[in-house]
Amino acid sequence: MSIRVFIADDQEMVRVGFGLILAAEKDIEVVGEAADGAAAIEGIGRLRPDVALLDIRMPLLDGLEVTARVAGSTAVVVVTTFGDDTYVDTALAAGAVGFIVKDSGPQLLVSAVRAAARGDALISPELTLPLLRRRAAASAPVVGPDLLARLSDRELDVARLVAQGRTNAEIAGELYVALSTVKTHLARIQQRLEVRNRVEIAAVTWRRGAVE
Repeated sequence: MSIRVFIADDQEMVRVGFGLILAAEKDIEVVGEAADGAAAIEGIGRLRPDVALLDIRMPLLDGLEVTARVAGSTAVVVVTTFGDDTYVDTALAAGAVGFIVKDSGPQLLVSAVRAAARGDALISPELTLPLLRRRAAASAPVVGPDLLARLSDRELDVARLVAQGRTNAEIAGELYVALSTVKTHLARIQQRLEVRNRVEIAAVTWRRGAVE
């Protein structure tokens, strides 16, 4: 079954370009587009795409507001010219699962769509480590000093790779395990570290000095 994608950007050339890139992939189908935030909310609500690609600066409603309204039902990847730290943090807090800059290239765009459809997060490489360091410094849960000791050696390996910005598929490849095994490890890590998601896993791992 194809991944159904909705594109929202106020520039027609961007919408057309993204559409051509994605239409060339056998497993991706572009089902709709919008030039402003209000039309994006209407189209996403009506078409129920698997993934929405949203620009930040759009008329009527910006992409951050749209993200906050639709992220509960559609996986959102913010695609923008602006890789500003505040935009990244706000988009992720609003529920986006990905954030890439427009000059990242076609391959990363396609990878971000596939990652979002799988439930993974993908962020432009140049933004990933700064994001994790900010989260580690500012928003990691308050935990005891021996928290990482709760993890097995393999779970610690997975946590370290999450902290380095790896997707589930990349972790599976590096550790030579099945993708389902990685997801099982992540569920156990979240339970043992008493955190809610992979960003908090990364934050704990950074704060405990387990990542070089």
